[in-house]
Amino acid sequence: QVQLVESGGGLVQAGGSLRLSCAASGRTFSYYDMAWFRQAPGKEREIVATITRDGGRTYYTNAVKSRFSISRDNAKNTVHLQMNSLKPEDTAVYYCAARSGYGLGLGQSAYNYWGQGTQVTVSS
Repeated sequence: QVQLVESGGGLVQAGGSLRLSCAASGRTFSYYDMAWFRQAPGKEREIVATITRDGGRTYYTNAVKSRFSISRDNAKNTVHLQMNSLKPEDTAVYYCAARSGYGLGLGQSAYNYWGQGTQVTVSS
């Protein structure tokens, strides 16, 4: 079992920045690929970014490329999402997720563990 707790969400003006954090506890953090998903009101949950268990490879959905950056610190059992140049369309609940499988996991079903989510609101 892995427990995930997100933090760092809030209200920011368009063009601003936020840094989300996800703290993991339970089994060895470095066993898991990590991801950030988001869900806007009335929309399905979607992948934002992923990072492999050793931090060597990352993936970003096209909508956030060059603006967001995912990173992890296996010594501190944390994963972060640095979000710059935020847009109103980035408004959503952001979820941290962990998976023990291998390969590129882009769908929700690939992830075994989820946090409770943190709200990000970007005003225009």
